[in-house]
Amino acid sequence: MTAAVLTIGTELTRGELVNSNSAWLSSALSDLGFDVVEAVSVADNKERILAAFQRLTRTARVIVCTGGLGPTTDDLTASAIASALGVDLVCDQASLDAIRRRLSLAGRELSPSNAKQADVPDGAEVLPNPIGTAPGFAVEANGARAFFLPGVPKEMERLYRDCVLPRIHELSTTSAFQVRLKVFGLPESQVGGRLEGVEAANPDVVIGYRVHFPEVEVKILAHAETHLIARERAERAALEVRARLAPWVFGEGDDTFPAHVGRLLRSRGLTLAVAESCTGGLLGHLLTRDAGASDFFVADAVTYANSAKSKFLGLAEDVLRWHGAVSSEVAAAMAEGVKRTAQADLGIGITGIAGPGGATETKPIGLVYISVSGPTGTMVREHNFTGDRGDIQMRAAYMALQMVRTACLEAGSSRELK
Repeated sequence: MTAAVLTIGTELTRGELVNSNSAWLSSALSDLGFDVVEAVSVADNKERILAAFQRLTRTARVIVCTGGLGPTTDDLTASAIASALGVDLVCDQASLDAIRRRLSLAGRELSPSNAKQADVPDGAEVLPNPIGTAPGFAVEANGARAFFLPGVPKEMERLYRDCVLPRIHELSTTSAFQVRLKVFGLPESQVGGRLEGVEAANPDVVIGYRVHFPEVEVKILAHAETHLIARERAERAALEVRARLAPWVFGEGDDTFPAHVGRLLRSRGLTLAVAESCTGGLLGHLLTRDAGASDFFVADAVTYANSAKSKFLGLAEDVLRWHGAVSSEVAAAMAEGVKRTAQADLGIGITGIAGPGGATETKPIGLVYISVSGPTGTMVREHNFTGDRGDIQMRAAYMALQMVRTACLEAGSSRELK
């Protein structure tokens, strides 16, 4: 069964915004067993939207479209599709009421531009949006089923799972099952090298890779006559993948490395405090993105200036004077200071040069010292990271997490990991 993805927005065609929706939908449809024949982007232009839609109805049986459902004058998707179908736009009263309620909760009144979002092609099936103002809708044309979703990624993903997936799942001609393993600590090229031969040993299994810097996702996809057989094949291949990547696989599905480390801390009853300099609070942000961090995360001190390191962490001025802010001695003192001040089991200290300025002949951009202080002592590691400022900061934060992970594993488990 063929499928196509249509993303609408001038910001996409101009390259002003990364088209993550197209990649996400193409992957989701492929995972179901659809043959995604096209992924097309068009600007906010009624004639171009109409032409792209009409052409795709002749090449794909399922079309999933995002974008152009907002309140502004350049949001033209509903109008273009109504023209393609030869029908009028009509106001969906249930959607209009939902928009009014949502705006009221935010202390706003319904405006004509907001009310426009409730207009859908006459005869379309409305797809309610529980987390945004713009509903989606579904239509049929030339034997193709087409679904139109908001362009906001989290809203698009929610409507796809709630409304599109149940309506297209049975259309796939094959059953598929996918295992997604998450890896940290190896570059994509080495991950692929270690898995050479797995596909040949497992017929009907395809292995794919996706980089979510600095993590790597390994996708083990199996197709079969039934869902059960596909699952058995995928899980059998996944066992081999896990065995080959054992030290670096940390989770499955939508798991993240920071969430994994958080679970390790929680399972061992350990608390953590962080002192950051060059990462500017990034490590604390990563650890608190998921709910429940209060079980293990005590404090994050972003001590960027030397005076802050002394005032809040108790660093002796002679340590800073003799060794410099970017040094193993300062990283260790930061970790010990925040651990002591926050009364945590583990303390992290990060100091370095993320660039683009601040480097010297002996201390280049990318030089980062990371320290972990715990009940058995203090450990410091020197790293020389590459990339731009954002890359260096992210690599530093993840390597700090890796050191925390090692400390947790060495501490042993107080209860079964979740």
